[in-house]
Amino acid sequence: MAEGRLPHIVLFSGGTACRSTNLALCSKPVRLTRIVPAWDSGGSSKVIRESLGLLAVGDIRQALITMAYGEGRSGDVVKLCNARLTTGALEDARTEFALYAEGRHPLLERMEPGLRGAILNYLRTFQSAVGDDFDLRNGSIGNFILTGAHLAHNRDINTAIFVFRKLCDITGHVWPSTVSSGVTLSARLKDGRVVDGQHRVTALTDEEGAAGIREIVLSAGEDGAPANDAVIEGIESADAIVFGPGSFFTSVLPHFLVDGIVAAIVRNVHARRIFIGNILQCRETRGMDLARMLDVTAQVWHAQGGSEMRLFTHVLANRQLLPFEKSAGAFAYLGNGALEETCARLGAEAVVGEFEDAWQRGQHDGSVVADTLISLLPSLAVASPASA
Repeated sequence: MAEGRLPHIVLFSGGTACRSTNLALCSKPVRLTRIVPAWDSGGSSKVIRESLGLLAVGDIRQALITMAYGEGRSGDVVKLCNARLTTGALEDARTEFALYAEGRHPLLERMEPGLRGAILNYLRTFQSAVGDDFDLRNGSIGNFILTGAHLAHNRDINTAIFVFRKLCDITGHVWPSTVSSGVTLSARLKDGRVVDGQHRVTALTDEEGAAGIREIVLSAGEDGAPANDAVIEGIESADAIVFGPGSFFTSVLPHFLVDGIVAAIVRNVHARRIFIGNILQCRETRGMDLARMLDVTAQVWHAQGGSEMRLFTHVLANRQLLPFEKSAGAFAYLGNGALEETCARLGAEAVVGEFEDAWQRGQHDGSVVADTLISLLPSLAVASPASA
């Protein structure tokens, strides 16, 4: 880390699980890069992806808006990009969308002309591409703008993200781990069944969850799933590369399967490599513990050419306060299992702390996690925001 340079944290994650950590890190003297999945197959993002053959933008937009919120951006553009259309009648959704696309929405009417013109151009590009039969209900205006920018800039998602960041005045970076538009995720269960689609894997039935996931697969046709160049650059300049928190089999582990990700991590011999354990089990990880997750990750790491470099330098684990299994809602707390032995075998240091939010059961306290991550950064000069 160069003298006086803000340390760079690269956070591989999904959506809501790492939101509090993202927000807390925005207030710290660090540069932050979020790497999000490119295989989202649910919600309005799914409809856009299937209609236009584009990369899924939902996780990207959500991470960008989280970054904007963490940076204190609350202007009209951010409000616009965080808006959703009605879930009611289709005609009502079309009428509401017209308010945006025609510039008659109050948020647009009070913007300066250049900014309003850029947004309207992207909305109209989106509108022209999807046609009159597209179901707009519950659609995210931010998704529509980002999709329009994606189309307007020769289907270059990195340029579209750059434009979106400028529109919202966002400092932090958000990138999909691959720019391949055809990436799909599947899970092979231990009983031989295959579950196709990220949205189906996150919503495994009780029977499927009881069977357990044997492995996950990323499929992307003949071109594969090459890593986004912006992600490679981020990894190579990182002072800390962090995985999680998030859905283990759909939001965290698949990043290791993207071509070039593991190799880039191996090249950065100076960065801390940190795994953040979840607070609760979920449908994907019912019956698993943190030690088992680390073993599964290590198997994928070595299969992808992780060589002899130790996978993680540190593992953040929530302290187990009670000697019996406890649940919060539908899911049990994630046990640590044979954490000390597993970390010793993998060459990682277990950092056990009380990472649960006192006010939101089953969720991380973002401030505590962020402070812990900062404390694990290489012990070189860390500049203050004023001196950076």
